[in-house]
Amino acid sequence: MARFIIRGGRPIGGMFTPLGNKNAVLPMLAACLLTDEPVVLENVPQILDVENMLHLLADLGVSVHRKHHAVEICAAGLSSTTLDADLCLRVRGAILMAGPLAARHGKAVLYSPGGDVIGRRRLDTHFDGLAQLGIRMAWREGAFHLARKKAFRGADILLDEASVTATESLLMAATLAPGRTVIVNAACEPHVQDLGALLTRMGARISGLGTNRIEVEGVSALKGARHRVAPDYIEVGSFLAASAATGGTLTVTERPDPLTLKVMQRAFERLGVKWVLEKDELVLPARQTLCVKKDLGGAIPKLEDGIWPAIPSDLLSVALVLATQTKGNILFFEKLFESRLYFVDRLLEMGATLVQCDPHRVVVSGPAKLRAQMITSPDIRAGMALMIAALCAKGTTTIEKAEMVDRGYERIEERLRALGAEISREK
Repeated sequence: MARFIIRGGRPIGGMFTPLGNKNAVLPMLAACLLTDEPVVLENVPQILDVENMLHLLADLGVSVHRKHHAVEICAAGLSSTTLDADLCLRVRGAILMAGPLAARHGKAVLYSPGGDVIGRRRLDTHFDGLAQLGIRMAWREGAFHLARKKAFRGADILLDEASVTATESLLMAATLAPGRTVIVNAACEPHVQDLGALLTRMGARISGLGTNRIEVEGVSALKGARHRVAPDYIEVGSFLAASAATGGTLTVTERPDPLTLKVMQRAFERLGVKWVLEKDELVLPARQTLCVKKDLGGAIPKLEDGIWPAIPSDLLSVALVLATQTKGNILFFEKLFESRLYFVDRLLEMGATLVQCDPHRVVVSGPAKLRAQMITSPDIRAGMALMIAALCAKGTTTIEKAEMVDRGYERIEERLRALGAEISREK
C-alpha cells in the first residue's frame, strides 16, 4: 500500500489541463466489444480503473494498444466471453461488459463487480432491462451467466431507477437489437451522452441523448471509430475546490460544456466561489472571500445531490471539504449513497466543525483551522477530498491507501506538485 505525504499551507494554482472523463471511458471500453473493427479512444486517463478494464479486455483475447493518452482496441480476436473473477472485483465497470458481450456474442459470464464502498449499488436494473431485450441471466456457482435468446429484439423499457451504468448497458445492447428500443427514466449525465456520441460514430442510430427518454433503432453491425473523450468535470471540480480552499488562482485550459458548467456553478457559488470564462479557458481568481450564500430569510442553505442535472454525488465530497474553509453554515444532503459521507469522521479528527446528523446529512460550520493527521482514503472521491483537506491543514498529513485515489485521478501527486503543492508518495 502506498501513502501520500502532504505538507499543507501552500496555495494551489497555475495551469491545469483536465483529462478524459473516467465515467465515460469505462463504458466506451466496453462498447469496443460491439464490433470487430478497431476503435481508437483519445484523451484516456492513465488510472487504475482504466488499466483494470484494459486487462479484462486483454484477458478475453481483445487486442489492446496504448500510447500515452490514446488506446486502440480491436475485438476481432475475442476468444472468451467469461470475465476474470479477480479483475471483476477490482473495477465496477466490469458490469458494463455484460450487455455488449451477450448482445453480440450470445453469452457472457461475469462476477460481482468491485468499486467504491459508498453504499449498496444495485444490479437489478441492469438485468431487468437486459431481460426485456431477450438476454436472460442466471446465478450459478457464484457468477452471473447471461444468454441471448432467439427473441432478442428491441423493447419499451421503463427503468425502476435512473441508473447511469444500467442506462449505458442497455444503450449498448440495444444498438444491435432488431427493432426499436425506448428507454424511459434513462440517465442523462454527460458521460452517458459521450458514450452515445461514440456509439453514433460507430454507426448506431440513437436519439434523445441528454434527456430521460432515449430511442435506439437497432442495426445489424457496428463499425470502428475514433473518438476523443470529453474532459472530466469531476476532476475539474476537484482541482477548483483545492485551489479555492487554499487561496490559489487556477486556469483550466479545457472547460466542460455550458450546461455542465452551470451545474458545477450551482454548488460552487453557494460557497462563494466565482470564476470567469476567457475563450476556451476557465479562470479562478486567487484569494476569494469564501462565504456561504444563505437562503431567503437568512436560513441555512442545503447542498444536495441527485440525478442529472442536479449536483453530482461525486462532487459532494470535495465541496464538503471546501465548506470547512468557508464562512457560514450549510447542510450537505447525500441522497444517492448511504455511505458516501462516512469519511467526515476523518475531517473531525483534523479539526473540522461539523455534525453528521445521519448517514445522509452533514452540517458544516466554517471556516475551521484544520490540522495534520494520519488518515486513510476510503474511496476515490473521499480520498481526493481528504487530500484537499491536507493541503489546507497545518503540518504534515499522511494519507494511507493512495491506490484508492489512483483509481480515478492520474498522477495526482505530480499534477498537484506542478500547481504548488508540497506532496510526495511513499511505498
